[in-house]
Amino acid sequence: MELKIDSKKTALVVIDLQKGIASMGRQLAPHSADEVIGNAAKLANAFRQKGMPVFLVHVMPSGPERLNVIADDQGWGGLQEMPKDWADFVPQLGPNEKDIIITKRQWGAFYGTDLELHLRRRGIDTIVLCGISTNHGVESTARFAYEYGFQQIFAEDAMASMSAEMHNAALDIAFKRIGRIRKTEEIIGSIS
Repeated sequence: MELKIDSKKTALVVIDLQKGIASMGRQLAPHSADEVIGNAAKLANAFRQKGMPVFLVHVMPSGPERLNVIADDQGWGGLQEMPKDWADFVPQLGPNEKDIIITKRQWGAFYGTDLELHLRRRGIDTIVLCGISTNHGVESTARFAYEYGFQQIFAEDAMASMSAEMHNAALDIAFKRIGRIRKTEEIIGSIS
């Protein structure tokens, strides 16, 4: 199916490309942090050049606002303090003065934020999603977006996970059912 992106109704939503998360780059797959950041920066620059909205989402997990779920997995390991620049966006992304910054306290970018309000007020019905990690922040955001009725395009080469299996599971199990999966260059070439 040929991809056509309406520049008046589409926004880019970049998940957690911040210093503290991107620094885990050696552990990411199937794309390195450098690849993900490079492709996300290409998308952001293309959207900005066309006057399309760019949403940069970062997570602030420490402090009393943080969710403290009891889980069998290791989780975050308590209320540890993060370095001061942990939530700062990677410099390759900016932010640009027109970018919309969304701060979240959990995996997904919709719950407890004003992301949906910003999108609706701008007449956005389609979002292009990318970021780290595919099966946590990106997938959680994508599931909410689906339930809110947004069309979605997933920039497969502008996202990564802790393993290729986790990344591919998100693509194959969830993303194929709730949106379209494409490469960065195809997305950029499809903007009208």
